[in-house]
Amino acid sequence: MDSKTLKAGLRRERLAARDAIPVGERIEKSLVMADLAADVIAFEPGEIISGFFPIRSEPDVRPLMHRLKGRGARLCLPVVIDKETIIFREISDGMPMVETGFGTAGPGPGAPEVDPDVMLVPLSAFDARGHRIGYGAGYYDRAITRLKAKGKSPRLIGMAFDCQEVEAVPNEPHDVALDAVLTESGLRAIAKD
Repeated sequence: MDSKTLKAGLRRERLAARDAIPVGERIEKSLVMADLAADVIAFEPGEIISGFFPIRSEPDVRPLMHRLKGRGARLCLPVVIDKETIIFREISDGMPMVETGFGTAGPGPGAPEVDPDVMLVPLSAFDARGHRIGYGAGYYDRAITRLKAKGKSPRLIGMAFDCQEVEAVPNEPHDVALDAVLTESGLRAIAKD
């Protein structure tokens, strides 16, 4: 079986497990994640952290983002530009959110485009080596590649529930490994080879 087929099967399986978590339990787990990581995610005041507004059954990272802002982080959200591209726009107090593609919201065109220093990354499945399976569109892989081409090296923190962990994610040359994963069990740094 090829890598793409294996990934598709793992994606379906782990998303079904995530979808099976009752809404109230997902909210509780998301709040636990904020409590466990808000004071331990490393960044310098003024650095830019990208988050995301949850869609479907994703963890809600907004409580975590709020707490990181309280520690001096600047925040941004991804915005879908076209079928290939996401960019990141900075959030500021009082700024209205608009529909930004993929069923989510974010800052409109008047918000400054920024390059994140830390990225909270949504995913379908992950393994202990930091390999992830996204939703299959490749937006984050391409965005990270563009940032690296600009000389940036954002720290990547996968955001998931424990039930999304798998034994091994087949990785391909274009896949970018995570630096850490945050679940309701805590923040796990990934040892780099």
